[in-house]
Formats: sequence, structure tokens, C-alpha cells
Amino acid sequence: MKLTLKLTTYFKLVLLIIGISSLFLLLFISLYLYTVKQEKDVFKANSDQYKTEINRLFDFNSKTQVVTINDLTYWDSLVKFTKTKDLTWFKKYITNEFPTYEVDYIAVYGLDKKYITSTAKKDFKSKYFITQQAMESLYKSKFSRFYMKVPEGVIEVLGGTIHASNDPKKTKTKPAGYMFMARLLNPSYFKNLEEICSSKISLLENVGIKVKGNREVSSVINLKDSEGQVVAKLLFKRPSYLNFGRTKELLLIIVVTTLVGLIASVHYSRKWVYRPLRLVTNILESDGEISISLLKMEPGEFGHIGKLFEDHRKNRFQLEKAKEKAEESDKLKSTFLANLSHEIRTPMNAIIGFSDLLLNESLEEDLKRKYLKIINSSGKNLVSIIEDLIEMSKIDAKLITPNYKGLDLDRCFSELYNTLKVTIPEDKNIDFYISKNSDKLEKDILTDEVKLKQIIVNLLTNAIKFTDTGHVAFGYSINKEEQLIEIKVEDTGIGIGKKDLKFVFDRFRRVDDDYSISLSGLGLGLSISKAYVEMLGGEIKVKSVYGVGSVFMFTIPLIYDEHTIENIEVHEENSIKNSDSKTILVAEDDNINFLLLKTILELKKHTVLRARNGQEVVDFSLANSEIDIIFMDIKMPVLDGYEAFELIKKNNPNRIVIAQTAHSSSEVKERIMDAGFSAYITKPLDKEKIYEVIDKVIQNNSPS
Repeated sequence: MKLTLKLTTYFKLVLLIIGISSLFLLLFISLYLYTVKQEKDVFKANSDQYKTEINRLFDFNSKTQVVTINDLTYWDSLVKFTKTKDLTWFKKYITNEFPTYEVDYIAVYGLDKKYITSTAKKDFKSKYFITQQAMESLYKSKFSRFYMKVPEGVIEVLGGTIHASNDPKKTKTKPAGYMFMARLLNPSYFKNLEEICSSKISLLENVGIKVKGNREVSSVINLKDSEGQVVAKLLFKRPSYLNFGRTKELLLIIVVTTLVGLIASVHYSRKWVYRPLRLVTNILESDGEISISLLKMEPGEFGHIGKLFEDHRKNRFQLEKAKEKAEESDKLKSTFLANLSHEIRTPMNAIIGFSDLLLNESLEEDLKRKYLKIINSSGKNLVSIIEDLIEMSKIDAKLITPNYKGLDLDRCFSELYNTLKVTIPEDKNIDFYISKNSDKLEKDILTDEVKLKQIIVNLLTNAIKFTDTGHVAFGYSINKEEQLIEIKVEDTGIGIGKKDLKFVFDRFRRVDDDYSISLSGLGLGLSISKAYVEMLGGEIKVKSVYGVGSVFMFTIPLIYDEHTIENIEVHEENSIKNSDSKTILVAEDDNINFLLLKTILELKKHTVLRARNGQEVVDFSLANSEIDIIFMDIKMPVLDGYEAFELIKKNNPNRIVIAQTAHSSSEVKERIMDAGFSAYITKPLDKEKIYEVIDKVIQNNSPS
């Protein structure tokens, strides 16, 4: 112990290297010896398993013939033949059926062991080869299987005593005679057997030969005659696919490599560790410039340590700046959380406060409607805040990926225009339009339609929110040189000051002027838009003059959809409202959510049924053919909405199923529609949206 304490770090390191290398050498030698033993054990186990398998397959190869002779030898007509010796009968029922028995020879003998008749293939000339000893053995055993040598080669012989059909077990009556079948062990026989057992088969007529496998598993089956004497052997061989030689070679290479590595480690540890450590010691003791210069010249970490000594002041300055940034970030987060608390409490205050006022039974109807509108508006604001937070969290966790599809950009802009035009408050004097572009796209582009629309909607919503008079316009242009589409949103709103422009896309920052404070929102819309633009492979910029207006510009790659099918213009027909009452099954495990949806549906005189879990939905659908529509909650006990939907569609492909979910992300909506649902609604439930969806699915599923 005292000796170890006196050693330098370098010598301790050398001892450690030698010790570890020695342990590895012992380990590799042990592994080598274990591999040698394991090779023998595995080969033996493989050989034993192979022999068992071959014995079973060999017996299976004769199964058809065994069944055939057993069936033929308890036959009343054959019993009668042994007495009448009617060769016409034999020819009709045995000789004519002979090809189906898959044998080369069939013979019948009387109980007196005298030959009666036989039939055989043309190339099988042997006739009187069945011995009396074979028949005597057969008389006792009722069935026999043995092998013989005849001029044609080695044959397999199957014998059975002949009995009446009322004695299938051959135990009640005395035999009427003997029947033998013979099958020649010819190339066809071996080919069929080789296919069954996946082995190479050899016939060994020299019974004294001993077989040893060399990298092969083998099995020998002795072919015995009726007296139990071996007349030939069948040798089965199959590659063992066990090769431990490479493993042993690898272990030997590792041992040699370890020895070489040990020598190299001792040499280079002196060069790379011992010398630099001496320089570090000198620097810490004397702060010598020469030692610092020499240490900087060392490769790897020690060179970096030399630079660290030299750059100490720079690092300290950078740490101070990082500290300031961390404090600023913490302050921004605190401000954001305070703003979040304020933004959530504001609509919640309205919801709770006006809900409490509605409890007053003497409240006038006009005030009730006014309060309900406030509660509805506040609820929508709260949902919008929550959705922005969830979307930002998904972006941070990288759970959102683009879903590229073909998109008609002009049609997309037209849809956005029609959708947002009606949202502009009547008290705002805004000219809202699409900027015309002389360059037209040749065909559909390849992009994520949902995310592109979300970006444009966020920018337009902000423009409308911060503009009271003037105009809000949006459009696109094509940059063919850089293969980009440039999309621009322009407004004549209050604009953004220079000091705020640099952080307008930051998620924890918000322009806090008098006008902005009067408007609700967390200010996450631009952060989400920037993340989406970068996700699509573009960039976003802003130009703004305070009091004049703003211009937001972003780009996306110009990639044409090569698989675009020529657009067929579809004219939307006026929605035909179906006022007939329907039977609607609502799958909802939450009582409050069910009560709300039930009340909304019953306002239209619909009959509402309820299922509390996915299995109940499936059972209701199977039992009640009068159900017109199913509202399927995606998240339910027992079976979720997707599993229940799959079972329902399997039994009734035409059933109308509308998904209802609390998740509003584009990925969830896309999964719902890909699964095959007729439509979907999101929570919180919108009464008019529900009626619109019902009318739409009924119209789509009505007969043409």
C-alpha cells in the first residue's frame, strides 16, 4: 500500500494497463477453451437430434404403404379370393388399382404358405422371393416390415395377414392368407426421401462400413430382413452449419492484439500522459510561459488545456455574458408566465362571472343572451390559448413533421380569403384582398397544406387584429432562379417599432404597447409560424414602420407535384338541410360531455342512444340496424374509438361514424380521416358545427 502511494500517476497508469491486459488475456484463453468444449457438446446434441428426426421421417416415408396394406388385408373379397383363387377378380380389383399403391410388387399367399398370384411393374422381374420364415413371423405379428436383396436391388417389404372386414384388429379370426407389398429402393425413392428430410442419402450395401461425420451431422438406419439380420444401411448426411473455427481464430487474434496493445499502451502513455502531466505541474507551480507554449503544442486534450490557461480571461468574460443572458431569459419566462396567467384568468373570469349571473332566475332574456355570447366568446379564446401552448410544446418536442401533398396554391388562397373575410369586425374599415400575380404556377406544388394555411392564417389574423383602417392584402410571387415561392402579407396597421423587430418572432417576447395590451393573446402565433416555415424549408422576415404598417414575407421551396392529376372543377351544391329526425348513438364515457351532446342533438328532434365504452358501441351497432349515425369518442375504455370503428365497419361498411375528439392537432385529424371516419368534430363542441356535419354526412351518404 505504501509503495502504491509513492508511485506517480504515470506508473500507476502503467500498472493498471498491465493488470487489465493480463485479465483480458486470461479471459480470452478461458473463452478459447470453453469454445472448444462447447463445439463438441453442440455437435453431439445436434447429431442426436438429427438421428431422432431421420428415424421419424424414414417411418413417415412408408406411411402411405403401411396404411394401404392394412386397409387391403381386412377385406371380405380378399378372404374369398384366397379360397377361390379367382384371378379375374384379382386383376379387376388389385392389378387395375396397382398403380395407385405406389409400390413395385404385390403378392398373395395362402395360409399354407403357397404362392397364389402377384402383380408387379414391368422392370421388376423377381417373383418368388418371399421366404416361409417371413410368413411364419407374419402369422404371429399380423404386420411386418423388413428389407431384402433381390436382383433388382434392395427392396422394402410390407406384409399383412388377411382377415375378414369384421376383424379390423386381426385378433378375432384366424388368417385366411398373406399379402405382401414390395417397394424398390431406387433413385426415385431416394429423391423423394431426400426432399422430405433435406439430407443427402447413400445406400451402403457393405454392412461392415462405419460412418463418421466431419463437419456434417449423419445418421445410419439399418435395413433388416425378416430374421433381424442387417442386409444394407442408409446413410443420411446434412451439413451441421456449426463452425467454431472462426471463433477460435478470432480469439487467438484478440490475444495477440492484446499483447501488442499492451506494449503500445505503455509506450504512448509515456509520450501522451507522463510528459504533458509534468508540464501541467510546472504551469500550476510556476505559471511558466514556456511550459504553457509547450503544453499548447501537445495533441488532444492537453493542447486544449494549454489554450484554456491562456484564454482564462476570455472564458471568464464569456461566463459573465452567459450569466446575463440566463438572467434575461429567466426574466422573460417569468414575464411570459405572468402574461399566461393573466390571459387564462381573463376568459375564465368572464366564464365564471357571467355563469354566476345566469343563475339569477329573474334575469331578462336579452341579458341572458348577451351573457351567453360573452361566455361562448371567452371559452373560444381560452381554447385558442391552450391550443397555441400545446402546438408550441409539440414543436419543441419535435413531434410534428411535415406531411407533403399536392396543393393548388391559387385555390388555397381563394379558400383562405373566403374564410377570413367574414371574420373582419364590422367596425373596422379594412379593404381585404388578394394581391394579383402575373406569374402563374404551372401545376400543383408539393408542400404541407395544413401548416402552410396555419402560417398564412396566423399572419392575416394578426394583420386584421392590428389594423383599424386601410387594407390587408396577401399574395405570392415566384422566384424561378432560386426555385422559391415568396408569400407576402401586408397591412396598414399600427406597425412595429425598431426596438421590437428583433424579437418579434421570439416566443417569450411580446410588444407591450397600449394597443397590444388591450388585445388578448399570448403572442405565440408568430413563433409557431416561424417554426412551421423553417419546418417546410423556408425562412420568414418582417419589415415594419411604426404607425404606417407591416409586411411579413416568407418563402417555401418551389417543388412541383409530379403526380398531380388534372384538377376537375367541382361546384359545391347548396347544402340540403335534412330536417328528418335520426337515431343517433353517442359513444361517450363522460357524463357531462354526453349530456351536452345529447341536448344539442335533441334540439333537432333526434333520438339519442348512449354507449359508455367501445365494446358497447360495437354491440349496439350489431343489435340495432335502425341506428343512422354514430358519434364515436376516440378515447374510451375497453376499446378505443379506432378499434371500435374497425369492428363496426367490418360488420357494416356503410355505417356513418363521426369521430369526436379533444385533440385538435392536424396530425390527429389526418389520422381520423385516414382511418375512414365519415367526419369529425373537436371539443369543445360547437352546436352549429355539429348540425352542419350531420347534414353533410347524410347528404354524402344519401342515394344519388
